[in-house]
Amino acid sequence: MATHHSSYDPENSPNHYTFLPGQPESTGSTRRKSLKVVSIILLSSLLLLSLLTAFVMVNKQSPELQNNSPETLIPSRGVSQGVSEKTFRDVSTTLSYAWSNAMLTWQRTAYHFQPQQNWMNDPNGPLYHKGWYHIFYQYNPDSAIWGNITWGHAVSTDLIHWLYLPFAMVPDQWYDINGVWTGSATILPDGQIMMLYTGDTDDYVQVQNLAYPANLSDPLLLDWVKYRGNPVMVPPPGIGIKDFRDPTTAWTGPQNGQWLLTIGSKMGKTGIALVYDTSNFTSFNLLHGVLHAVPGTGMWECVDFYPVSTLDSNGLDTSYNGPGIKHVLKASLDDNKQDHYAIGTYDLVKNKWTPDNPELDCGIGLRLDYGKYYASKTFYDPKKQRRVLWGWVGETDSESADLQKGWSSLQSIPRTVLYDKKTGTNLLQWPIEEIESLRAGDPIVKQLNLQPGSIELLHVNSAAQLDIEASFEVDKVALEGTIEANAGYNCGSSGGAASRGILGPFGVVVIADQTLSELTPVYFYISKGADGRAKTHFCADQTRSSEAPGVAKQVYGSSVPVLDGEKHSMRLLVDHSIVESFGQGGRTVITSRIYPAKAINGAARLFVFNNATGTSVTASLKIWSLKSADIQSFPLENL
Repeated sequence: MATHHSSYDPENSPNHYTFLPGQPESTGSTRRKSLKVVSIILLSSLLLLSLLTAFVMVNKQSPELQNNSPETLIPSRGVSQGVSEKTFRDVSTTLSYAWSNAMLTWQRTAYHFQPQQNWMNDPNGPLYHKGWYHIFYQYNPDSAIWGNITWGHAVSTDLIHWLYLPFAMVPDQWYDINGVWTGSATILPDGQIMMLYTGDTDDYVQVQNLAYPANLSDPLLLDWVKYRGNPVMVPPPGIGIKDFRDPTTAWTGPQNGQWLLTIGSKMGKTGIALVYDTSNFTSFNLLHGVLHAVPGTGMWECVDFYPVSTLDSNGLDTSYNGPGIKHVLKASLDDNKQDHYAIGTYDLVKNKWTPDNPELDCGIGLRLDYGKYYASKTFYDPKKQRRVLWGWVGETDSESADLQKGWSSLQSIPRTVLYDKKTGTNLLQWPIEEIESLRAGDPIVKQLNLQPGSIELLHVNSAAQLDIEASFEVDKVALEGTIEANAGYNCGSSGGAASRGILGPFGVVVIADQTLSELTPVYFYISKGADGRAKTHFCADQTRSSEAPGVAKQVYGSSVPVLDGEKHSMRLLVDHSIVESFGQGGRTVITSRIYPAKAINGAARLFVFNNATGTSVTASLKIWSLKSADIQSFPLENL
């Protein structure tokens, strides 16, 4: 942690930091544990001890409840400290599996960003500075499980090939000693970078802190200074001390020199976005009311708020406001670990955001991704005038397997985000164009007529690293002649691609073995209601993705708008244990984590299929093999 001279001196700014109402100015013991907090901790410990004792007694009395597997008790990580659950617990069995080194080695991705080892979660403070893209991320330098959260740091010139840098920030102050948590960067008009982040204090209170580069002329931003007056925001009255986190990038307010930002929280079971203003990033005022609130959605974390153009196909700076724009409000829901968004209108003067469609409000409507995807964050890329989205993709296997392989989690391929001018209700997410630089030569091009119940092998060099573009045309006579077909279809409860209907499923099978004992289908399914209207579903089926127990095996997905004249289209990025699936140009996106035991290395296969009972389908495919990205440590001699 650098302490040398900074080009930015907040102490000499026009309105230097003053403590919030009710906060003492001492940085010593007056900020430490109160007797009340100690009492609460003592009572909680006694309660926990009694619960553990009861559990042990139940196990002694009930042998049928015992399981010698090390996964019998799936531990909880993070919840007690006031953040979302960091252990994957959504599995139907706690049995362990004898993973071989070859299986675990195969799971590591080739072109997705992930640390060399250990645990990673949320993307933090992405930005572009002096020719380099920067990504910071929640990192545990000691283990492949959550804890000791530090800010990892990496840079790239193209968002594909990365160089690991030394840690940006470590938990070494009373206000972040239990974790340097999620934060966002704001770049001021003069180029200064204000990094606001949540710290978990020595009393396990969530507070907001300021850090800034020690040397703005350094393109790599190697050294960061924590502001001596931290914290700059503390939980306001009525907000829980563990319900106040993840400040957003700030945007300019209606008053000269004013900046606004929002922080996620909750009131009871209502998710809310608090709004603060500042003129100097060291002194903040909580504004009256909230940016938005949605009952029943629980704690909002990792809130994101930004404009999108309804007229052009470029991204917008966070502060842009004016005609021809909408504002996106996104919240990561702690209760269900899903990233939801809604599109609406922002009143800058009243500081209120209103959804275009209340039925699609934030937390109850659309999701950014219907698979394993959370804590996402966008930034404006001034180099290419685009808004770029990052997302944390966690593991869906056992904690013991992660410890065995020595790493856990990765980041999604960065995606551009645009307003869908055709539907007016969706965002369009698409892999950044730089991913195409990994394409190895010309694509394999195929066009096939698939009869009902057919599956065709597609010969590729390596089925583990692919970029697939596929479109499907359903027989028009069959489509129009079908009166009603499984009107209540739902991806999650459908039973997957093995469940046949008149008009689906049809799609692509990735990471399968030759005998199809392991396979992951990504597919469309068309249902029709009594009114004769067709509804398309875009699904990813993991139910047979692995013979191993203790890994996620659900069906992900949702409906996706398919407009008149459009073919059913998908793009799949396959990278070993992750598959990112983009339906209809990115209107619906699904991220899957898969852990095959057979379909690895040279045994992995690729298929296209039509499992409908009442229609033929014409499939058109372009398939590229993808090279590995160059992700390595920055040469130490150059630092």
